[in-house]
Amino acid sequence: MNPTHPPTTPTPPTPIDGSIEGITDRFPDSLSPVPGSVLVRIADSGAEVVTEGSPVAEAGRDWWPVAIGWAARGQVPARPGAVVRVSTVEQVSATLAACSRAAVPLTAVAGRSGVCGGSIPVFGGVALDCTGLVGDVDVDEESLVADVPAGIFGPDLEAELATCGEGYTLGHWPQSMDLSTVGGWLACRGAGQYSTRYGKIEDMVLGLQVVLADGRIIETDGHAPRAATGPNLTQLFVGSEGTLGVITRARFRVHPRPAAQGRRSFGFTDFSDGLDACRRILRRGATPAVLRLYDRAESARSFDRDDTCVLVVLDEADEVILDATLGVVDAECRSAERLDEALVDRWLTHRNDVSALAPLWRAGVVVDTIEVSARWSVLAAMASDVMSAVSAVPGTLVTSVHESHAYPDGACLYFTFAGRAPDRAQRVPGTPLEGMEWEEAYYRQAWDTAIAEVVRHGGAISHHHGIGLNRSRYLAGALGPSFDVLVAVKEALDPGGILNPGKLGMPTTFGDVPWR
Repeated sequence: MNPTHPPTTPTPPTPIDGSIEGITDRFPDSLSPVPGSVLVRIADSGAEVVTEGSPVAEAGRDWWPVAIGWAARGQVPARPGAVVRVSTVEQVSATLAACSRAAVPLTAVAGRSGVCGGSIPVFGGVALDCTGLVGDVDVDEESLVADVPAGIFGPDLEAELATCGEGYTLGHWPQSMDLSTVGGWLACRGAGQYSTRYGKIEDMVLGLQVVLADGRIIETDGHAPRAATGPNLTQLFVGSEGTLGVITRARFRVHPRPAAQGRRSFGFTDFSDGLDACRRILRRGATPAVLRLYDRAESARSFDRDDTCVLVVLDEADEVILDATLGVVDAECRSAERLDEALVDRWLTHRNDVSALAPLWRAGVVVDTIEVSARWSVLAAMASDVMSAVSAVPGTLVTSVHESHAYPDGACLYFTFAGRAPDRAQRVPGTPLEGMEWEEAYYRQAWDTAIAEVVRHGGAISHHHGIGLNRSRYLAGALGPSFDVLVAVKEALDPGGILNPGKLGMPTTFGDVPWR
């Protein structure tokens, strides 16, 4: 592993309290069984079929905070009828073909690290475990192109690339690095923490191998660095969250391991002043890998600095490029206070830590993050208005914001909110949860309030977490008439509607979509 990116200790999804036999489903009326004849056809392909026990219960949820709250009470949103573990594209093809013929819903899952409920099998059926789609990572060192299986986890991919030839990196470092797979990154259109230098997942991918709902295996683009051969079909599947096909392999641009690294840290009096400095840095063409600005609340929480808005900067590149980039950063931050560069080390150490999420929900504190994006011209006002609006929701304890991904035309804002029912104020943390109805109502109101402000400012309702189940109620309004195009594509590629039904806000034949 590159010492620039120290490995973190994997944090598995929060286990469900109590015995597996005592687990209940939050959406029991939506579940579809899997006929035995379908399971036999799937098993005949060589895929492993599991129909009971903890693998089935665990496959019913992901890292969506509401689902974590339910897990603390011994519930899962919706269990699949079977978990199918595949290791070859042929097994994926056979599974999809069998489910398509029998109209059985199928949800592709891997690390289940999503935080929007995207891999929850709301209509039961088959949960297709793609983590067995692993194997060789083939690197064309001269062309800087790598073919990668979709089931490989982030640290394993980087370890493979690091030991190949002169050593390479994809440059994709999401917070979920230890828990997520290549296929998940692509399905949810993810963005890593070093995206200003390396780009987002859609910038890295050249082509895909995809299995369609009827079992057909196709390949998209990727034969050359660029082509004018009609619409880019690769990008059709990137961000489709498993609703249009199952990604089994990908071709990426990779980079030589960086020769040098530099770090900076600054303190700004106002969050808006820090945003403007970031805007000027990008405007001049500098692209430091990390350019993250925290408001005072988050600066206090993450860096023990409640007197300033902390900006952490990290870049890695050829020494000539690195020096030029940091020179622009220094020039545009000259009016700010220069802080100890050890703050960057602190960020690196704690950047993937999500261990506090489950204990907070167990203690009755509703907490989540909302990442959105907008143009620089409205960004500061949007930050202020979202914070004020969510703070006004009854029960809110705290709101905060940081900027996490920047572009020449705008940036991503990452809001955090926490709330607690008034009658919980004196309760002891760790006692059994009660009154989840309030938690869910508050959670929805906080989200609806924040998204309404984002839309009012012309922002995007998601930057990199995707849509899943939680944001599905917003997507049609956000896309406008173009949403009908998405629905038409879905109907053409998956006429039976079996692939991850209930997601992306699209209609389904399996019944009413829970939660939405």
